[in-house]
Amino acid sequence: MSIAVVTGAGSGIGRSVALALAEAGWSVALAGRRREALEETAASVPSGQALCVPTDVTSPEAVSALFDAVRERFGRVDLLFNNAGTFAGGGVPVEDLDHQTWRSVVDVNLTGSFLCAQAAFRAMKEQSPQGGRIINNGSISAHVPRPHSIAYTATKHAMTGLTKSLSLDGRPYRIACGQLDIGNAATEMTSRMRTGILQANGELAVEPVMDAAHVAATVVHMAGLPLEANVQFATVMATTMPYIGRG
Repeated sequence: MSIAVVTGAGSGIGRSVALALAEAGWSVALAGRRREALEETAASVPSGQALCVPTDVTSPEAVSALFDAVRERFGRVDLLFNNAGTFAGGGVPVEDLDHQTWRSVVDVNLTGSFLCAQAAFRAMKEQSPQGGRIINNGSISAHVPRPHSIAYTATKHAMTGLTKSLSLDGRPYRIACGQLDIGNAATEMTSRMRTGILQANGELAVEPVMDAAHVAATVVHMAGLPLEANVQFATVMATTMPYIGRG
């Protein structure tokens, strides 16, 4: 049985992906800040296939403990879905964004993703048989920004660089890395899309959303490929959202 680590697994996209992976036969290690939320996710996973590990992805010690727990329970790591993230500071004009909010977004979205990828990379390099796959949760914002989203957008652009470097550095060890850029999946983070959100022309507009299950299905497809094949970059989004032609 293959072993997946899903960060941000207590809600939203992370929960949907964890459940879809479990349904596809994966064992899943569920990481997130709140144990109660992780246990809610685990309640829908077949017995013995889930491990809940409360984790602060900004802490090197907590991330190391996460991957130690996974290897102790399951013996190896075949997949990391690097999903944990925050949109803190969204909607705040750049001139009003405080330093602490900037740092918190960078710490979770970029540094946290690096720490998890680094720990997964080490495990995949050392285990036998060697190798595994890392799938980073990018965003439409890895390509084009929304108004007043400088911290989130900067980290998601940086995620693309992280993905490319991991792909290159992982080649000798059969470690594949890809990125899924998601647009308007229906989660708590995107609830404001359904009530009206600021557009580049200064207007407020309701935007269409899609079921997060479609994101999960895409991750399951990417994860199920043999390591000789890789989806390097993919975009899954609500079909009519203002991405093509944004701005």
